[in-house]
Amino acid sequence: MTPEEILAGARTIAVVGLSRDPAKEAHAVPAVLQAHGFRIIPVHPSATELLGGKVYRKLEDIPEQVDLVDVFRPSAETPEVARSAVAIGAKALWLQQGIVSEEARRIAEEAGLAYVENRCTAVVRAIGRISFT
Repeated sequence: MTPEEILAGARTIAVVGLSRDPAKEAHAVPAVLQAHGFRIIPVHPSATELLGGKVYRKLEDIPEQVDLVDVFRPSAETPEVARSAVAIGAKALWLQQGIVSEEARRIAEEAGLAYVENRCTAVVRAIGRISFT
């Protein structure tokens, strides 16, 4: 699957590392996706509400199906995020621009998850003109 196909098939996106700071890409990118109709579920270790939604401490705490796990964390942390994405039955794992991990790729692909790394979801959304609004 292409990144565009993966994103177009993802209505519910859990964002691991969504930032409190609106000036950071880890906040602005999910906000853009939300503005285009994606359901964003924030995952953050200490915030309680981000982008108008309840924040979960970890992926396993989310009580609904997640289509895509979008990661804004350092590459070294992504294998654990990949394991969690597999555990919750996500359909895809996406590592944002600048984030790569052979181990996360292996974990995701062996479990049958679609996988993207080193790409920005907002850029792919814009190029593919993907919107649910």
